[in-house]
Amino acid sequence: MLIQILLQKYYSEYCREQTKGNPAEKVFFKNKNNQQVKRNYYYLVAGLQDITLDIHKLSMGQVEFRQELKTALHPKDYKLTEILFYPFDNSNLLNLLKKTDLDLDPRGNFDQAILEENIKETTGELPSYMDKFIIAFKEDEPVIAGLSHENQLTALFYRYTQNLKVDFLPEWFRFNRDLNNLLTAMICRKYDIPHENQIIGDDETSDAIRKSHARDFGLSAEIPWLDDLLNIAKNDDVQEREKAIDQLRWKYLEEVTFFEYFTIDKILAFTLKLGMVERWLAIDHEHGSKMFKELLLELKSSYKLPETFTEK
Repeated sequence: MLIQILLQKYYSEYCREQTKGNPAEKVFFKNKNNQQVKRNYYYLVAGLQDITLDIHKLSMGQVEFRQELKTALHPKDYKLTEILFYPFDNSNLLNLLKKTDLDLDPRGNFDQAILEENIKETTGELPSYMDKFIIAFKEDEPVIAGLSHENQLTALFYRYTQNLKVDFLPEWFRFNRDLNNLLTAMICRKYDIPHENQIIGDDETSDAIRKSHARDFGLSAEIPWLDDLLNIAKNDDVQEREKAIDQLRWKYLEEVTFFEYFTIDKILAFTLKLGMVERWLAIDHEHGSKMFKELLLELKSSYKLPETFTEK
C-alpha cells in the first residue's frame, strides 16, 4: 500500500510537471511527417476515478464531470465532449417541437430559451442538422420519408457525426448506430414487427439489416461483436440483457482507446462510461421491464403485436 501511495504521489508530480501546473494547457506534438497529433491531458487522466459498470458509488456524475472538462480541456477538445450530449439535445428539441410539456433533460447542451428561440428563427447557435430538422418539421416535410420524427432527427445526427474530422466520435456513433439497428431488427423479428422503417442509415450495413433474412444479417464477417449480440438477444430477462449490452459497449470503448493513454479519446470514452454507470445506479428490474415494453409500443406503431408475449 505504501509503495502504491508513493508511486501515485510521484506520478502526480510528474503529470503536473508535464502540464506546467495547468491541466488545460494544450500539449502539441509533431510526428515525423510534421503532422499535428492529439493533445495529452496527463494530470486530468491520472486523476480519473477507476470505474466499472458495477461500481456502487461515483465521485461525480456525468454533468458535473462535463463542467470540470470545460476548464480542463482545450476549447476544440471540449467541443467534442459537447457532441456526446447532442442526443439529449435531440430529445429536448423534439419535445419542444411536439409541445409534449415534458421536462427537458438537463444533460443537454442548450437550455430551453435557446431551443425555443431557434425554433422561431434559426440563429446559428445549434448544429446544422438541428436547423435542418426544425425547418422540415415546421413545414411538415419529412427529411427522410417513412421514418418517425425521432428517427429522422437521429439519422441526421448520425450523418453529422460521420463528417467530423476526428477518429473516435465517428467510430463510436457508427458502432452505436449499428448496435441499435441490430437490436431493433432482432426485437422486431421476434415479435413479427416489420422493421424496415425502424432502421437508421443509408450505408451497406444499414441496408443489410433492413433487407437480409439471414440470422446474422450476413454481417458476422464484418462486425466482430455480432455473435456476442445475437447471444445476448436470446436472454429473456430484460435487465440482464440490457446490462450485457452495456458491457458490450464498455468492451468496445476499452478496445478502441487501449493505446490512447492521455488523449481526448480516453476522456470521451470515460464520459460515456460515466453515463452508463449513472444509468445503472438509477435503474431497477421493474424499470427495465417498463422500458422494454415502451420500446415495443413504439416499434409496433400501427402494426399489431402477437396477442401474447412474455418478458421477465
